[in-house]
Amino acid sequence: MTTPSRLPDPYGRPSSGANLADILERVLDKGIVIAGDIRINLLDIELLTIKLRLIVASVDKAKEMGIDWWESDPALSTRARRDELTRENAELYTRLERFEAARDAEQLESARGRKESP
Repeated sequence: MTTPSRLPDPYGRPSSGANLADILERVLDKGIVIAGDIRINLLDIELLTIKLRLIVASVDKAKEMGIDWWESDPALSTRARRDELTRENAELYTRLERFEAARDAEQLESARGRKESP
């Protein structure tokens, strides 16, 4: 009767199957979506619903799928921050021009009022 000299390794040997880097590369290349909903009800009354969506993919794959929210978030993108500052500056210039136009109109009215006074 022969007995195995060693029990099989439950986690697999490094030489067998794919290693972690291969699995990570495949997941990032293809992308993976994990979705789930949590609902808390009490006597058929919905108290809370939480919808969870997790997408794990490379940046290129995400862009390919039409996901690029990080590009327009000023906290994550210098270009988005620069665009936001440019828009903010344009709004401030517009407000300043309106203020100066109103001030000039008031000064003109004031000058006309002084000329008309005897």
